[in-house]
Amino acid sequence: MNLNQITVPSLDLTKSIPFYEALGLKLIVKALPNYARFECPHGNSTFSIHQTTTLPIGEGVYVYFECENLDEQVELLKEKGIVFDQEPTNESWLWREARLKDMDGNQLILFYGGKNRINPPWRI
Repeated sequence: MNLNQITVPSLDLTKSIPFYEALGLKLIVKALPNYARFECPHGNSTFSIHQTTTLPIGEGVYVYFECENLDEQVELLKEKGIVFDQEPTNESWLWREARLKDMDGNQLILFYGGKNRINPPWRI
């Protein structure tokens, strides 16, 4: 089994699509007003957004995008006007993470985990 794609809700895809393109995702399906799918710049995973009339209550889903050059990527995105809730930070689980939200409040984490992504010292 392999993870293919994650889909998050959006109230207005016409606002969400440019946001995700600015993050570096490539738009490959544009079925407005209901759906859009993006290709990640590395690997074979895709990411999509679908129109909804209401957003989930609470924190919702956390979506992680791995970036080898996290600090550089964050700086490039900030130059494009992307606002981060948390600057790149070394976390206790041995990943470096930066956090932000999309137009609909979906929680996105850009991170670099290196060898600890799959093989942390506490792995079973």
